[in-house]
Amino acid sequence: MKVELNNNFDEIISSNSKVLVDFYADWCGPCKMVSPLVAQIADEHDDIAVLKINVDDEMALAGRFKVASIPTIILFKDGVEAKKNIGAMTKADLEAFIAD
Repeated sequence: MKVELNNNFDEIISSNSKVLVDFYADWCGPCKMVSPLVAQIADEHDDIAVLKINVDDEMALAGRFKVASIPTIILFKDGVEAKKNIGAMTKADLEAFIAD
């Protein structure tokens, strides 16, 4: 399920058991390859909240999670950062990434 940021990042992270966060930029080639895969994950997994964070618009948030390269994908479980991946991923990689 895709959710909108609307300045409530901490609330979203703490109120969902699993949250997949995709840090990206519109100009980033690898981000453009990963973006449709993240959208598929959002459509196929109702138990996971999915956020897409544009690092150009949310520099402070990207800095808070030490995002220095994009795409960076972070999985939060019960409000805590559980996994982080830097760089492009395949759909199979993403599925494995979110699996328990």
